[in-house]
Amino acid sequence: MHRREFLRGVSGAVALASAGVASAAETTTAHPGPYRPLGSVSITNAKEAVPDPSGKFAYVATTGGFATVDVQIPSEPQVVFEKRELLADRETGPLRMIQDVKVDGDRLVAAGPANPIQGDVLQGFLLYDVSDPADPQQVAFYETEFPIHNCFVRDGIVYLTGNGSETNALVMVDVSDGTPEEVGRWSPADRDQTWTEVPSGLWTLHDVWVQDGRAYLPHWDAGTYVVDVSDPANPQFLTRIGGRPLEELRGVPAEQARAQVIRLPGNAHYAMANDDGTLLGINKEAWEADGQGGPGSVQLWDVSNVDDPRRLSTIDAPPSPDPTVGGTWTTSHNFDIVGDRLFTSWYQGGVKIHDISDPANPERLAWWREPEQTSFWTAKRTTPQFFVASSMGRRSNGKGGLYTFPIEDATNSPQKDPPSLTPTAEESTTRTATPTETTTEQAAFSGETTTNESHSDSSAGGRPRIRGSRRTRRAPRGGRVARDPELNPKSYHPVAPTPSQ
Repeated sequence: MHRREFLRGVSGAVALASAGVASAAETTTAHPGPYRPLGSVSITNAKEAVPDPSGKFAYVATTGGFATVDVQIPSEPQVVFEKRELLADRETGPLRMIQDVKVDGDRLVAAGPANPIQGDVLQGFLLYDVSDPADPQQVAFYETEFPIHNCFVRDGIVYLTGNGSETNALVMVDVSDGTPEEVGRWSPADRDQTWTEVPSGLWTLHDVWVQDGRAYLPHWDAGTYVVDVSDPANPQFLTRIGGRPLEELRGVPAEQARAQVIRLPGNAHYAMANDDGTLLGINKEAWEADGQGGPGSVQLWDVSNVDDPRRLSTIDAPPSPDPTVGGTWTTSHNFDIVGDRLFTSWYQGGVKIHDISDPANPERLAWWREPEQTSFWTAKRTTPQFFVASSMGRRSNGKGGLYTFPIEDATNSPQKDPPSLTPTAEESTTRTATPTETTTEQAAFSGETTTNESHSDSSAGGRPRIRGSRRTRRAPRGGRVARDPELNPKSYHPVAPTPSQ
């Protein structure tokens, strides 16, 4: 049974306002006091969440399926549809490890499995008609020869991360007539076959965002590619942003590849452009490995001239007492850009809103976290009044949910008594800047830094700053993630580690 206000068990400091919030179609009334969620609803094993175009509903991947949440009253989100064990009647079904859903108009795509699963398992995506969000109807299923970590749908084309082969390709499938048919592929290996000699995990295609005929493709340590997909049957390379040189990656010994997948530099994880395509956000999902690296950041790039992208600023990750995979996750995960606002998720580091009207100097407006209870997967603007954020629970313990947060009150007082992400209030984590990254196609740019909360959490492009006080004593590293790869989003991940058990 779903609980509309399961935050009651989090802490009294984040108790929900019981009234005073209007319909999403209207203006949300004031949410006075310290910054906190408007409401929440429990959803077991929640992963990605996306609002529908109306802002009245949100769709949530649930690992075993997906759910529809009515958010018309943000203080009382309600699950109105939920289905798991999709395609259980198939010989190799059900479709498992569904971590991503995407929606375009009245079409929804649910894809999986996110990561490889041993044995004969079903792989592909389901297409649904969600003209009635409370009663989705299956339109088609398209089976693939590869797992699908992430997907996208726009104007009748479904875009898939086609990892699992030697090319780590973007795969495009036409679903405009309800009968899916592959129409095109693109891979960095199309430009240089040498990529096939690099360990695949170092240049996996992690995600895809498509806007105005351009696909933004974060290829982990290979950087982010921008590809013209206005004709999906004939995709054309436009530029590559960041990443490590091909020859450097080609020379990584197999025994070192795993650690390098985990840590910076590299780790291009998600990319999204602003409304007019002149600003690009790129984040890095990363941890410390072998005493190097740390949580990944969000970078803002000027791409008004696609032939000459320029990094403007970096928004650093919240500090972590133990930034290893077995520790406290505060690395950047999925985000959203709408107008001059950036909405970010940082797993146990919480969710944030930034004013990016001056993208070279982003200003943090709000930050909320409850690391012992929540681990945020994404943050998506829903209406001008509020955004939604999905939490997978802590350590993928199944106690996930969908939260709603105010936007208009983001400049009010901060969260009351926010939990510390470091051992003491006085101590913070200091990291050494990573070596300057150089690519064959872009100018060099600097690595990431971590700051404590008393400073701005952004830094201008080209001038990295290292802030903080003495290094903290590490927390015990005995923390474990779920053993079930379908509940732990990073187990058996092509680009992230399987923690030692």
